[in-house]
Parts: sequence; structure tokens; C-alpha cells
Amino acid sequence: MINKKVKNIKEALKGASDNMTFMFGGFGLSGIPENAIAELVKLNLKELTCISNNAGVDDFGLGLLLHQKQIKKMISSYVGENDEFERQMLSGELDVELIPQGTLAERCRAAQAGFPAIFTPAGYGTEVAEGKEVREFDGKMYVLEHAFKADFAFIKAWKGDAAGNLIFKGTARNFNPNMCGAAKVTVVEVEELVPVGELDPNQIHIPGIFVQRIFQGETYEKRIEQRTVRQKNS
Repeated sequence: MINKKVKNIKEALKGASDNMTFMFGGFGLSGIPENAIAELVKLNLKELTCISNNAGVDDFGLGLLLHQKQIKKMISSYVGENDEFERQMLSGELDVELIPQGTLAERCRAAQAGFPAIFTPAGYGTEVAEGKEVREFDGKMYVLEHAFKADFAFIKAWKGDAAGNLIFKGTARNFNPNMCGAAKVTVVEVEELVPVGELDPNQIHIPGIFVQRIFQGETYEKRIEQRTVRQKNS
């Protein structure tokens, strides 16, 4: 029987080192690999290139790595909630590549599928397309974007089994599934790790073939980035 379960987060991150490129799943603060990020902070790895839709906030998520100046380059779509990110970017301490959200997702998916690149209409005619190949298809212009090349992908799923089959919940399905198998090593932390055969095959979002290591996370804070509630009727 295939068994991709590892004992703990230390074993899950074996091989991670300075100067690597890491993917981090999640959308905002939803579905981020909290345990993996906490361990990377402890390891104090440096000169990292991080690919994530969001750069976290000042005291949570990737903001923890930014605070310790572990990240040399950030590839993201949305970074508006992090003052330390802004400071490092404006001071020139941090290299930043801002790309359209859909393009980020598709560059992950291209890497997952083994495609070297994609053509997308997003960004054509803007700074995003500067220095890149453009081509016309059926009267519309497209920009060539290369698939990401990452060493590790750190994923958070709701439930998984020892073979690496995964089920995501809610907003955590944004970016996490696309990043599975998009790096040399995919590390998954789950809230609930169950024996093989317990998951309904019809409910599995990502099969275990895209996963190398899986473990059950210890704690999840699950912060809400911007809490918005409806006003009570007066």
C-alpha cells in the first residue's frame, strides 16, 4: 500500500534549504499552510523566493517570514494588507513580481500538468507584458507566461489519507489544488488524516499522485483577514 504519511513537520520539510523557491497555497489567510510556515520561521532559511496569491499580514502567514527577512523575492497577486511588505518593497530590500491572479493560478496549473508555458490575454498592453513574447490568436493578443519552477509546494487541505488523496474545504480550494504537483516536492498538511479507503472517491479533489508528503497539522488559528458583517436592521 502506498504510504506518504510522515511523522511530523520536521520530516515533512526535509531537504528545504536557503535559496529555494517555495509555493504556498491559500487565498488571503484562508487555507494557508500554517504549520509549514511556522517551521520555516524556526529553520530561519534565507534568500527564499515565495510564490503565493497573498503575502500574509504583518504578524501572520508569510508576514512572519517577511518580518525575519527570509524572503528575497515575492511573486504574488495581492499584497495590500502587509505594512512590512510595503516597507521592504519601497526600500528595495525585497524583489517583487506582481502578476494577475488568474495568471498566477494558470502558471501553477501549467507546472502541475507539465506544460512549459501558457498564452493568456491578461496583462496585454500593460507593464505586465513588457519584455514578454506576445502573439495573436483569432484576432486577439496574448502574452506568453512561463510555468513556475519551484522546489517545494506547501499545501493545506481539510482532510486527506495516507496515500495523499485530498479534500479541500471552502475558499481553501483557491490555489491549493493548482499547486499540488507543481513543484519538485509537494508537502501537504491536513486537519484530519484518515486511513486509506475512508475517503469517498467521488469527493476527492486531488489524487495522491500529486503529493509526496502528508501529515496532520497540530494547530490552526484560521484568522480572518477582513471581517465583514451585515448591519442589523434598525
